[in-house]
Amino acid sequence: MDKDEVPQDKASTYGGHRKLLYATDEQGRYQGVQSYGWEAETTATRAAIAELERQQDEAWERAQEGLTAPLEVHMYNKRMDLPLLAGAAGIARWRVRRHMNPERFARLPERLLKRYAEALGLTIYELQQLPPARKSL
Repeated sequence: MDKDEVPQDKASTYGGHRKLLYATDEQGRYQGVQSYGWEAETTATRAAIAELERQQDEAWERAQEGLTAPLEVHMYNKRMDLPLLAGAAGIARWRVRRHMNPERFARLPERLLKRYAEALGLTIYELQQLPPARKSL
């Protein structure tokens, strides 16, 4: 894309900020160009956020029913999915999936709870509690 073609659609998802994109100049060399965003990216971002909110709501309902651990709700509150949480905590995906079981989660040793808490930016106490109401992302 030429630097003159970089979208400038004033994306609401940028919060008034700009994003650095790379485009080619007149000589064909790559150059950094500031962009205010573009409509297609805004649409994709909003769809992704809506999906995370849906997953968060479903996880919260399951946690209220005792079908999943608070870990899953906190994961969606922080806009993470299972692979991202596993990577951030340094725990294998299959183990994270098992830890979503409320009974297993309740028996986790402090060293694992600490890894999850650090990855999610929470205290161990907060991690173990289900938020009192569904948090909006």
